[in-house]
Amino acid sequence: MKKIYLYVSLLFTLTFAMTQAIAAETEPKKDVEVEMETTMGNIRLLLYGDTPKHLDNFVKLVNEGFYDGVLFHRVINDFMIQGGDPDSKDAPAGKLLGEGDPGYRIDAEFVYPKHFHKRGALAAAREGDMTNPQKQSSGSQFYIVTGKVLTPEQLDQLNARRLLEQKKAYFGQLNAAHRDTIVAMRRSRDREGLQALQEEMVAETEAYVKAHPDTLTAEQREVYTTIGGTPHLDGSYTVFGEVLSGMDVVDKIQKSETDRNDRPLQDVRILKMKVINQ
Repeated sequence: MKKIYLYVSLLFTLTFAMTQAIAAETEPKKDVEVEMETTMGNIRLLLYGDTPKHLDNFVKLVNEGFYDGVLFHRVINDFMIQGGDPDSKDAPAGKLLGEGDPGYRIDAEFVYPKHFHKRGALAAAREGDMTNPQKQSSGSQFYIVTGKVLTPEQLDQLNARRLLEQKKAYFGQLNAAHRDTIVAMRRSRDREGLQALQEEMVAETEAYVKAHPDTLTAEQREVYTTIGGTPHLDGSYTVFGEVLSGMDVVDKIQKSETDRNDRPLQDVRILKMKVINQ
């Protein structure tokens, strides 16, 4: 099941530069607005022009009527609402959902920290890192962030965890690069050489993280302590839009009573979507 994992991946440092390069090579487009009509009310979305692959794909699916009739199949209060699984259109009550898609993925487009997981952010769901190390997005599944307001102390703790994970990931990269040397030293029982190499890698890791700290910006801290969101997802999922109006509808949906798989007991359905200003 396509889940939105609650921890920053250890592979973030290894893949971030690559996904940033992919985003930078793609020409930005004009922002697009989409009207979503649901059984609980209407939500107007803004799709970002600087995530053009996600924008083009979403617009294509909207124009094809792909989303008409799908459910919000995964809803977690104070976190997010998720939809876009085509298998949910005629799903009987209680059926486990979340595997459906159009049969393709979309390359990650991290425009970070410009776009982050603030309340109302529109982002792409995806498979986990073990099967999807490049963090490619689902071809159709998306989520809208509700989240919660955090304290400065909670953000400090989050920053500390992000830095620790960044250090682990970078050290792991160095360890892989020196694998042959490490194996040779172990075989020859060169303990002094191993100790010296380890100290060198630790120093290089500390220097890298100091120069490129994976911490929240001042803008993110301001938003997360006033409006709220889900900062632990930043840098791991593509944010490609936001809610312009209808957050009251999103809030009603997130309050739905759900089963043990987070599916609403009473179906919440997208009736139709239409592009407003393409």
